[in-house]
Amino acid sequence: MDRQREITEILNRWAYEYYVLDAPTVSDKEYDALYDELVALEKASGVVLDESPTRRVGGEPVKGFARHTHIARLYSLDKSVTKEQLTSFLTKVEKASGGEAECTVEYKFDGLTVCLTYEGGKFVRATTRGNGVVGEDVTAQALTVKSFPLKIAYTGTLEVRGEAVMRLSVLEAYNQNAAEPLKNARNAAAGAIRNLDPAVTAKRKIDVYFYDVNYASEGKELSQVEAHEFLKREGFKVFPYFKVCKGTEVLDAIDEIERERKTIDVLTDGAVIKVNDPKVRDLMGFTDKFPRWAMAYKFEAEEVTTTLKEVIWQVGRTGKLTPLALLDPVELGGATVSRATLNNYGDILRKDVKVGSRVLVRRSNEVIPEILGATEHTENSKEIEKPVVCPACGGALKEVGAHLFCENTACKPRIIAKLDHYASKNAMDIDGFSESAAEQLVEKLGVKNFSDLYDLTEERLATLDGFKEKKIHNLLREIEKSKGKNLDEFLYAIGVGGVGRVAAKDLATRFKSLEKLREASVEELTEMENIGEITAASIQGYFADGENIAEIERLLEKGVAPVYEESVKEGSFSGELVVLTGTLSGMKRSEAQKLIEERGGICQSAVTAKTTLVVAGEAAGSKLEKAQKLGVKVIGEEEFTALLTK
Repeated sequence: MDRQREITEILNRWAYEYYVLDAPTVSDKEYDALYDELVALEKASGVVLDESPTRRVGGEPVKGFARHTHIARLYSLDKSVTKEQLTSFLTKVEKASGGEAECTVEYKFDGLTVCLTYEGGKFVRATTRGNGVVGEDVTAQALTVKSFPLKIAYTGTLEVRGEAVMRLSVLEAYNQNAAEPLKNARNAAAGAIRNLDPAVTAKRKIDVYFYDVNYASEGKELSQVEAHEFLKREGFKVFPYFKVCKGTEVLDAIDEIERERKTIDVLTDGAVIKVNDPKVRDLMGFTDKFPRWAMAYKFEAEEVTTTLKEVIWQVGRTGKLTPLALLDPVELGGATVSRATLNNYGDILRKDVKVGSRVLVRRSNEVIPEILGATEHTENSKEIEKPVVCPACGGALKEVGAHLFCENTACKPRIIAKLDHYASKNAMDIDGFSESAAEQLVEKLGVKNFSDLYDLTEERLATLDGFKEKKIHNLLREIEKSKGKNLDEFLYAIGVGGVGRVAAKDLATRFKSLEKLREASVEELTEMENIGEITAASIQGYFADGENIAEIERLLEKGVAPVYEESVKEGSFSGELVVLTGTLSGMKRSEAQKLIEERGGICQSAVTAKTTLVVAGEAAGSKLEKAQKLGVKVIGEEEFTALLTK
């Protein structure tokens, strides 16, 4: 039993370091070996300690949720959506306190509220909030969560309150292999905790962030600062952002949260402001629904429901068909949304989306909104039909995994998209070229290949709509200038399968000439840190294709001469191997990569052991999670912007 207690203590300490502090001190292999030893000891002794980590395994499904009455009522929060409403709340606080009173400001997470009960230092129960007085007993489900202790130092009766969440990176990873993808992190967390099968809860890897001591049988009434410190001291997971402010400082803290929330791995929908001093709280009191001394400030919604009117299929430069949803226009994030992406036909089936149904739509910055799933079908809902031929040219389709591809290389939308990509800023950077210009070139001048651009003349361009003398002169000048682009820009422009901007730069740096890259074997390519077998095979296949080689030869004959220029740049990112993940609100990712490279940094497409810095924007996913596991430094958009100015 002594060894059993010793192992239990060690494993709980390691779990605390991993799940609460996000600072693991041992490998998974070491943890698993000791865990297996504990399981064997428990089997031999027939005793499982109350605080044993083996209790955290999802057990048998329960038949239903028992109702439980909370010791102290769990109040909801009053909400404000404008700074004026929030200022009005702060004025009431000032009047009650006789001056500027201290307030705390914390993140408001969008998940499911849970209440944990401890007696004699031992965890005994977990419940949902319910109606604030009576909740549902979800102890079996909560035991699969590892972000709270089973044993604490406090020996009185205690209720603590937290928010169960599913981290965004965990949701992303879960949905990659899920038969039925989860619509969003909020529903995922609520569905995990309120699921009758604890095994389902365990698979979703739920976290709980704790923020309140709801009841304590012993000791004085705690301020919010004292409650926060108590929770940390007892081993509960708390979110690191916690500010103590007065007056207008509260507004500054909320602005900070609104900026920073785009860089964190948890779904948030606002901030929570609470009066710190228990005496002022007593003076302000409660309404029937919420305390008068607390306020939730809600940010603008990023998800809405609307009706899906139609689905059209667009053909891209690789021939891939992408379904585009046409929606009943709806206001979302300060913009009117009438279109959303559905990724592919498999995505349509998994999300159970139908024409005429209500769908949940999410918008993130300037990225085209995404349909997360159907929320309601009607009698007029219709299945979305899978295309059997290309909607643009009527050509044959090839199915690769969940995607459909038009096999006709002469398909007009494919050619237009390829030309537009070739001329784009991060490729050959032909200023003044546009998708509409490409459309006219294809339809009226018979342009089919990249090389055809270098045969254009003033006389031919003058036949196009909207092309006047100045525009023609500028376009021809830009086309001529593109002949001297760098090798990495050329590789990105011609559209080698699987080669994005970062991979193109890596390939140029490794092989330094187009000729050497053409001769590279799969083995040589996969030796590179960020090139896998699939991409390597795609690169080799591209240069083995007779039509591709013929087109490259035509480009070279017309004076296109991609070269590799070795350059060492000094700046605020010198020596850094940088990975960008998530969405930046202030710029496109391609612009951020260029700025990093201009300041001496090297951008990578994936997080590896050699990565030195990760810049995490909004909805950062698996790359952020991997960086945290590897101990790679992570910065948010605000710190990134500050580095750019150095």
